[in-house]
Amino acid sequence: MTRCRLCGSAALESVVDLGATPPCESFLAADQLDRPEPTYPLHLRVCTDCWLAQIPPLITPEETFTQYAYFSSYSTFWVEHARTFVDEAVGLLGLGPEEREAFVVEVASNDGYLLRHVQDRGIRCLGIEPSVNVGAAAREAGVPTVTEFLDPDTGARVRAEHGPADLVVANNVYAHIPDVVGFTRGLRALVADDGWVSVEVQHLLTLIEENQYDTIYHEHFQYYTVASAARALASGGLTLVDVELLPTHGGSIRLWARPAEVAGEPSRRVADVLDREKAAGLRELSGYTQFSARVAKVRRDLLRFLVEAAERGETVVGYGAPGKGNTLLNHCGVRPDLLPYTVDRNPYKHGRFTPGTRIPVLPPERIAEDRPDYVLVLPWNLRAELTEQLSFVHAWGGRLVFPIPELSIVEVKP
Repeated sequence: MTRCRLCGSAALESVVDLGATPPCESFLAADQLDRPEPTYPLHLRVCTDCWLAQIPPLITPEETFTQYAYFSSYSTFWVEHARTFVDEAVGLLGLGPEEREAFVVEVASNDGYLLRHVQDRGIRCLGIEPSVNVGAAAREAGVPTVTEFLDPDTGARVRAEHGPADLVVANNVYAHIPDVVGFTRGLRALVADDGWVSVEVQHLLTLIEENQYDTIYHEHFQYYTVASAARALASGGLTLVDVELLPTHGGSIRLWARPAEVAGEPSRRVADVLDREKAAGLRELSGYTQFSARVAKVRRDLLRFLVEAAERGETVVGYGAPGKGNTLLNHCGVRPDLLPYTVDRNPYKHGRFTPGTRIPVLPPERIAEDRPDYVLVLPWNLRAELTEQLSFVHAWGGRLVFPIPELSIVEVKP
């Protein structure tokens, strides 16, 4: 990568180099363990002209998302988060069928976990989901879904067939597309000329401040501040009009945008977050220079804990097999001698092995059977939900370990 994918500048500066890892969702079947496994550099850089943080587009979305291992419905938190969003959006935008006939499109709609709530309100909807297996699960659940990657042509085709959308939702996908300009033009093609676009994406401000480096992986091509996101939206004819700060993924932003012709002035909240980003130094290189050293400390602390636990004869197992966990495990060099297995609620991953580190993924029931001394929680962003789900480890004196933003060992209550 020699030029910024948003503005074309060659002014790219290193933020953190995590070495080379396999794609984080490329879980291995048992018969793949003796085969070569491709790895790709994982090096985050920032453009000092538009301040978009980005990694090289070394893998294509087709390689990752045609068959996908993540199903949102397996997370109680995400299902409830989606329900709350739908309730609020319907009220805010007046989308209920009692007001007028409305149409909602979600891009990267996964297994329909959000659009089910739209359907429950009697609102017409459509999902656009590139993963064949995940889109099939949505259709089986009764959520109308087309299997496509979004670009301007797809957006225009869907609009011609189904009509313009009053609301286009793009949650946890804006970082996943290397052609950010083409994708944004696709959003504009979908939305009505007086409609709304809602985008949720992790906030680079909290990623930097909270050492959330494990959310850097090959699926995430870029990492946004509100300032860089506003510029990205403008590249496709959309104007940022409001922003919400969310706790999801350790700190996310919900961007509300409209076609530039009807957008009007942005809200005070946009100005407030822009001021916070500027105060944190994210519009100058000095705001990024200490991140690499803090990342190295996370690695040292986790490895020290795992090695010392092994020397004491204590057992540590993992909970969850998220993409972020695979960045962490590969960067830290954790192998089955230090973490004999992790568990996950998604049956798709059972019997498979984590990419690179080749740690077995087992069903969650295994923890109660083995009664380990510690459970390393890899999806640390779901801390409240998983602390409650894993409260049963208290029965034998087990404790939870959260690696991010700093190593934390927690005694759970029954």
